[in-house]
Amino acid sequence: MAELKYQPVTHDHTSFIAKAQKRKGFTEAYEALELEYQLTHQMLKARARAKLTQDAVAEKMGTTKSAISRLESANKHAPSLATLKRYAQAVGCELQVKLIPQKTVSSA
Repeated sequence: MAELKYQPVTHDHTSFIAKAQKRKGFTEAYEALELEYQLTHQMLKARARAKLTQDAVAEKMGTTKSAISRLESANKHAPSLATLKRYAQAVGCELQVKLIPQKTVSSA
């Protein structure tokens, strides 16, 4: 397979969000998918750190570029832990999942 050169696409997320927040219903929809967006952000950051293309990650995982593209998008598709582990390994990371107790307001 031909060697692909990694070329990250620049993206000003702050500017994008500021513009998007002007649209009706955006904030509610964005907040509903907050966890998915956090995971997607971490995945893209890890792949960029590893200097890998979606094609390269797909090859390491034994899947297709389109499957990686879907995996890296925050949509209604919820990847399994097994898939996330394989992705983490492909980009040179370890997957950690945490359950953090919610902060409760005590009534005094």
